[in-house]
Amino acid sequence: MSKIGLFLGSTTGKTEEAADMIQKEFGGDEVVTIHNISDASPDDFEGYNNIIIGCPTWDVGELQSDWDGFYNDELDNVDFEGKKVAYFGTGDQIGYADNFQDAMGILEEKITDLKGTTIGNWPTDGYEHEDSKAVKNGKFVGLALDEDNQPELTEKRIKDWVKQLKTEFGV
Repeated sequence: MSKIGLFLGSTTGKTEEAADMIQKEFGGDEVVTIHNISDASPDDFEGYNNIIIGCPTWDVGELQSDWDGFYNDELDNVDFEGKKVAYFGTGDQIGYADNFQDAMGILEEKITDLKGTTIGNWPTDGYEHEDSKAVKNGKFVGLALDEDNQPELTEKRIKDWVKQLKTEFGV
């Protein structure tokens, strides 16, 4: 089994493309196994001590539909105790400046309540948003991607974040 489980929901494909880039940057599917949350169960999280959660913010500050269903029906049944959890999200900081990356913040808050340990915080420098549930102590709780307004920054952001995660995960 790989060392890291990456669980994502994606409607337009942007989050899935980012997940593929993250997997590749880590070294491929021997290191990171990607799970679509629409097909996942709480049992799928059991084999991983290192987890990455990927979710776009949808509509006005909401979870993507696959994550919304899992959040309401299954997430409480996942044992996150002793697990390191990193987050990434896709969103639009200009069109939705008041709730940029809220989905990432919503998931991080709940998983922290379920005893997951958050790693992979990311600076808010270079972003133009007004508010976000994903900002704590002046940083995003994970990697914030904006394919709508800053697609040229995605590859470098992913490379830098994965380098950071390799240290924080100890892989």
